Amino acid sequence: MKLLTIVGARPQFVKAAALSREIKKHPQLHEIIVHTGQHFDANMSDVFFEEMDIPKPDYHLNINGLSHGAMTGQMLEELEKVMMTEKPDVVLVYGDTNSTIAGALAAKKLHIKVAHVEAGLRSFNMQMPEEVNRILTDRISDWLFCPTDTAILNLKKEGYDHLNTTIIKTGDVMEDAALFYAEKAATKSTLLQELNLNQQPFILATIHRAENTDHPENLKNIIEALNELNKTVAVVLPLHPRTKKIIAQQQLQTNFTIIDPVGYFDMIALLQNCSLVITDSGGLQKEAFFFRKFCITTREQTEWVELVQEGYNVIVGTNKANIITQANRYLQQPYPEAKNLYGNGHACANICNALLNT
Repeated sequence: MKLLTIVGARPQFVKAAALSREIKKHPQLHEIIVHTGQHFDANMSDVFFEEMDIPKPDYHLNINGLSHGAMTGQMLEELEKVMMTEKPDVVLVYGDTNSTIAGALAAKKLHIKVAHVEAGLRSFNMQMPEEVNRILTDRISDWLFCPTDTAILNLKKEGYDHLNTTIIKTGDVMEDAALFYAEKAATKSTLLQELNLNQQPFILATIHRAENTDHPENLKNIIEALNELNKTVAVVLPLHPRTKKIIAQQQLQTNFTIIDPVGYFDMIALLQNCSLVITDSGGLQKEAFFFRKFCITTREQTEWVELVQEGYNVIVGTNKANIITQANRYLQQPYPEAKNLYGNGHACANICNALLNT
């Protein structure tokens, strides 16, 4: 069975790395990797393939820096060419990016089966481009590989029981990756030493969602909250180039530590050693849980509702006072016993078995 894997953004590289390791164990499976180029910064793309010891992409489309429509349209056109050349049996897409929907749509129009890893997630906010991407991708996929019971329930509520699709709870491939690469991070990352963070507590923060970066008041509130927290606990923010540009345009003052985007091992090192995570990222919410760190989510909703229900994560929106109050609360609170929410590292095996047993 020939698989065409499509990646383009940091979380997809992590998922692809974990699943590629499992695919290699099965001689019946042959994988072709396509990198759309959606994340064009070298620290956010090429370095992941090098660090994780997975094959360099067979195709690199180098499509980036465009509007949603233009980017998705160009990806659709170029991915169609790749698929017509390679003639895969299955196109494998991850998550909720423009690369995801472009890959699924190109495959479906060529009558190629689509497998969606991380299916069934819903934020119920149609203003988020990611929500549109994931819903449309689910609807045209043949396999829906769901990380949680909540994801399966979402699909059932939308009537997927009556569609010609295969819905499987696999667990989360990101947990597979985190468990496998955690030990390597300790020897491969020197970032903590470079930042002099070995002996002091710090908060790890990220900002990149359009709902925050494209709304000046939201971004201002988050930055001011991080400035205030930095007075007592160091704040470290790996900053996406696009967000960095917007902060400069808005002339926002940042009094905390800003660093360039980091590779996966550096991110694991930061997660393993931080005291708290503040983020608007979907993937980082889970990674915080994998490494037993409380997470504050600067959005109005999350796809990972089980993290909120179990008390590992809290939704605060972009209210400055709420961010500061919850951060101070979490910094004083012991982490509760972690439950098995995402499969304990068996998601990739479950996905390969499902594909092989068709």
